[in-house]
Amino acid sequence: ICGLCGQVMWNAAVHAEFIHDHADYGFETPGIKFNWRTIKDKRDAYVRRLNEIYENNLKKAHIDIIQGYGKFTADPEPTIEVNGKKYTAPHILIATGGRPAIPPDSEIPGASLGMTSDGFFDLEDLPRRSVIVGAGYIAVEIAGILNTLGSKSSLLIRQDKVV
Repeated sequence: ICGLCGQVMWNAAVHAEFIHDHADYGFETPGIKFNWRTIKDKRDAYVRRLNEIYENNLKKAHIDIIQGYGKFTADPEPTIEVNGKKYTAPHILIATGGRPAIPPDSEIPGASLGMTSDGFFDLEDLPRRSVIVGAGYIAVEIAGILNTLGSKSSLLIRQDKVV
């Protein structure tokens, strides 16, 4: 679902860019302001609505959703154990998801002061300034979105040599 969150924020940035160019096409747009809270609230409601739709579709298809930490067992049939309960089926799908790792401050001083890309979606306000560390597509997209919506953004990229 984070991809959907990102798409909504990307679309907001596209609108901001269009507004920036309106004068070049003869449109007068004085006094237009961006409200982070509005897009955050609408985005979060949109994602909640989609999650409900997906969950309802799974229920209609008689698919059980089991949330928790799971592991395969040594049982002869394909079996997993989740939260102390065993499940056996001819086919087992484990959607692992993923979580970013935050290094300790002892390894990277000040690392605990930052946030992961997930934290971007929790921001209550548009930051005046932002520093994004990394050069993957998520880092580049977040830097572009924040910058376009009005946050003075910098992108830090690790390199083996000075260019």
